[in-house]
Amino acid sequence: MPRFSIIVPVFKVQGYLQECLDSVLGQSYRDIEVIAVDDRSPDGCPAVLDAYAARDERVRVLHLPENVGLGRARNAGMPHARGDYLFFLDSDDTLTPGALRALADRLDETGDPDVLVFDYARTHWWGGTRRNVLAHLLARDTGGTFTAAERPEILDLLMVVWNKVYRRDFVEREGFTFPPGYYEDTPWTFPVLLSAERIATLDRICLYYRQRRRGSILSTTSRKHFDVHEQYARVFRFVDARPALAHWRPFLHAKMGEHCLDILSKPDRLPPSDRGEFFRRTAEMFRLHRPRGVRTPAGLRVLEGSYAGYVLRRQAGRAGRELGRRARQARTATAARAARSRSAANLHRPLDPDLAVYSASSHRGVLGDPAAVFHAARELAPHIRGVWVLADEEQAAGLPPDTEYVLLDSAGYRRVTERATYFVNDVNWPGALVKRPGSVHIHTHRGTPLLYAGADLLDKPGARLGFDVPQMLRRADRWDYSLVANRHSELVWERAFPCHFTSLRSGSPRNDVLVGAGPERGRAVRARLGIPDGDTVVLYAPARRDYRRGGLVERIDLERFAADLGPGHTLVVRLDPSLADGPARGLGLSELHRRGVLVDATDEPHAQDVMLASDVLVTDYASLLFDYANLDRPIVVHADDRDAVAASRGFYFDITAEAPGHVSRSYRELAWLFASGTWRDEEAARLRSAFRERFCEFDDGRAAERVVRTLMLGEPLPEDPPAAGRAARVPSQATGRDVLPASS
Repeated sequence: MPRFSIIVPVFKVQGYLQECLDSVLGQSYRDIEVIAVDDRSPDGCPAVLDAYAARDERVRVLHLPENVGLGRARNAGMPHARGDYLFFLDSDDTLTPGALRALADRLDETGDPDVLVFDYARTHWWGGTRRNVLAHLLARDTGGTFTAAERPEILDLLMVVWNKVYRRDFVEREGFTFPPGYYEDTPWTFPVLLSAERIATLDRICLYYRQRRRGSILSTTSRKHFDVHEQYARVFRFVDARPALAHWRPFLHAKMGEHCLDILSKPDRLPPSDRGEFFRRTAEMFRLHRPRGVRTPAGLRVLEGSYAGYVLRRQAGRAGRELGRRARQARTATAARAARSRSAANLHRPLDPDLAVYSASSHRGVLGDPAAVFHAARELAPHIRGVWVLADEEQAAGLPPDTEYVLLDSAGYRRVTERATYFVNDVNWPGALVKRPGSVHIHTHRGTPLLYAGADLLDKPGARLGFDVPQMLRRADRWDYSLVANRHSELVWERAFPCHFTSLRSGSPRNDVLVGAGPERGRAVRARLGIPDGDTVVLYAPARRDYRRGGLVERIDLERFAADLGPGHTLVVRLDPSLADGPARGLGLSELHRRGVLVDATDEPHAQDVMLASDVLVTDYASLLFDYANLDRPIVVHADDRDAVAASRGFYFDITAEAPGHVSRSYRELAWLFASGTWRDEEAARLRSAFRERFCEFDDGRAAERVVRTLMLGEPLPEDPPAAGRAARVPSQATGRDVLPASS
């Protein structure tokens, strides 16, 4: 008996059907059966289904004699199901890689609940992906099972059938079936969740919910949307027949009103001539099912009046919003004029020689190279007041109490940026910031460049999506100093940013903590991350991909990699910060972290802490590999998509030919490197030594001190041996000859 019976109703989806079936049959978890129900589809779907059934014995096809609709097609498949759990998958949606394994593991962990609710992401026809905005409701449960009464917020999730799996004997015992109609998920999902004695959740994106440009049933303009009234009537009849559920009536009454008003508010749902009738039927149902003694929520009181009143209220709301928008514009314009007046006055005031302004990673916190310079300035130049620019109060929440900050675009921000002498940042300051004569702008960058940047992106339209390169260069014109850790960076930044700055061969301030660091430096971090003593820590830090919208490309099955590493190893994963808040972690990383399969260190604010805690780095094209080389610990480059990255973004040099360690071009090669111990052999050490000599050239543990002493305190540059070349000032040659070869 299979673990999952996946029921797939099929009607006019020939453009999506193969992708749907491949996403199921290609799962690593194979204990399944697929029951595909051909709902008399008039296109090529029946032939596609028969072809899949012929080559995979797990697929069975039911060809219905007539079209019965989505709900009843699901019903037709249920009697043929033999699995422990029913999974209703729409034929234009897809499973994410590893979804069934994650579901099976969670079912085992929670003791086979009646219902398991999982997460999903919307995938739009134009390529965008958005995670379910209520995903946090799934993350709250880290233990076992519950009922809807114990956690009623579970009913705030989208009331659909396909984001859950259902224990088959529970469904059969309760006699649940789908009614005909447009909104057939409503009278299934509410009764199922209200009846379930054991519900569990899985905080993992297991399904991609396709948002079609056209062709979606619920986004079609039609009178069929009136069906929602009958479906809620079915829900109320279900509750009325079960006195124990009577306390749910106020909740369901409000949900019905909200759902119907939502349909009415959308311009693409109802024909204009039918909107008044839809309102009147909704109001009638609202009165009919109103619970006694329950006060109507303010947002639903419009249903106690007339359609004309509803229309007037909508028009008034739109007019009010428009007036508010215009008022905000007027206030903004007035404030801008006042700010310009104040700025003009302040720009005539002298610069404050003891004021430095810092920002890092687009105002995300006290991070990276600017943070290292800030801490060095506190020690070496305590008379210089350091102020951080942060994006919002959330970013300020974790700062030490003695750290002064201002919020971007606030009055405080304008005051300090109009008077400061020193500006330290690893990305460009906003365009409105005026560089005053005598101010010193220090640009730290964010590591040694491997991938194309700046002006080099002009020939890479995909990589510069969302970037205004000319504007970027105008902002870079404000730089006075560009910090570099090696001559390679010096040459690249002069090519990528043809501006009039001076390169300072200072080293990377953020890497001071890595230079000469021993194993003991990472012990505190290991303890904080819960890593067992004595484990070999493998840090996996993949780069963002420009050839995929959203930047996420899963190159490695992390659960398999963690298992293949074996006992005595801990896999630590750190995603690119730009992926931290998107769907990336919901595609399994968060769940694997919860289960203890690996450690998700993406939220660790300081990458250097995570590097210190590790014994070996596995990465691809992340600039972090240059920083990590300072530790003189093994590095493995996993470059299975090098050609795609070269075409979409471009390399300054071929990392596979000049790697800091062994290179893998497939998962099989990667697993072998670790299984055989080759990752730390003599050849790996030789490659790493050559890489360090070239790219850790100016890193000596004193970079931050060097920046403060030379650029803030005005002390002369130290007389280092000429061979080292450290701390030299090299004026930019913006009009010079290109000394770098083109990327292959």
